[in-house]
Amino acid sequence: MIKKQDRRLRVGVLGCGPIAQFAHLESCVKAGNADLYAICDAAPDLLARMGATYEPKKMYADYDAMLADPELEAVIVATSDAYHVPMSIKALDAGKHVLCEKPIGTSVEEGEALAEAVKRSGKVLQVGHMKRFDPALEAARDFVRDEMGEVLALKAWYCDSTHRYTNTDAVQPLPVTSKLAKKPGGNPKADLRRYFMLAHGSHLVDTARFLCGDIVAVRARLNERFGAYCWFVETEFASGALGHLDLTVAVRMDWHEGFQLYGENGSVIAKTFNPWYFRASEVDIFHEKDATSRKPLGADGHFFRRQLEGLADTVLTGAPMRGANVGDGIASIRAMVAIARSVETGERIELASVSGAA
Repeated sequence: MIKKQDRRLRVGVLGCGPIAQFAHLESCVKAGNADLYAICDAAPDLLARMGATYEPKKMYADYDAMLADPELEAVIVATSDAYHVPMSIKALDAGKHVLCEKPIGTSVEEGEALAEAVKRSGKVLQVGHMKRFDPALEAARDFVRDEMGEVLALKAWYCDSTHRYTNTDAVQPLPVTSKLAKKPGGNPKADLRRYFMLAHGSHLVDTARFLCGDIVAVRARLNERFGAYCWFVETEFASGALGHLDLTVAVRMDWHEGFQLYGENGSVIAKTFNPWYFRASEVDIFHEKDATSRKPLGADGHFFRRQLEGLADTVLTGAPMRGANVGDGIASIRAMVAIARSVETGERIELASVSGAA
């Protein structure tokens, strides 16, 4: 059991759907430096069920009312993608810090509008790229930053599986749903190409940037067969390193995610598990100087709780942000838009030149 600190961030969760139930509500309860102060949902039955289960101090059916609460300090935006930017801007304008689920937005312009709101508010906004809080990936990033020297190349893959729901249904409780839940207009899964890129590609792109820095250009190909989608993306990093990103949904095998990273003073090989196992990646860090390998355990694999604690640490103590900021979120959107444009044209696309939606 994690010991609670005396001073804790008072957090409100917007949206009580599956992602909140699987990740954020429990994170608020377990975090050492944060508390679940409030929850908000438009569905009264869902609000009542989650209130009874997690016992926040306050419950709201109206988002504006929650934001008007002077005791509330931060909001977790755990809604559908279409609501991420407008709900985050509302929170920032109300003087609240924000942890927003990824992707931060669906278009470059949305991301830039959010960046303006962050600047205007002076508050902290962190994007929910929780893989940055995988302790084994943090160890790999530290090695790249402090010991690897020049990076030569990254090969990274994120392959969802046809068996993923068989796997996750065995370890997750059934989500509580409501017919009164607020949903965006249209069906976000109507365009699977776009949906898969936003849902899964955002993770792959951010992991690549977390390890190797800014992406400046991409050249991408997409193959669609038997209901599966496979993107191969040649990636150019600002550092001069090259990358190859493989996003495949869904492979006819187990969940397959990881990377190989080659540098001047060593290499890293990683295997990452389905996030709902709450298990840190298996990372093998090879040190060329003495021809030895190191495999950090990363016993604390609750990435969602750890990302909330990171936000709270930044807000409460002024610690440097460990998670993804709004600039990182915009960079992810730009990369996904560039990948889509490259697939359409067959051309190399520079991220700085893109606009519009993924």
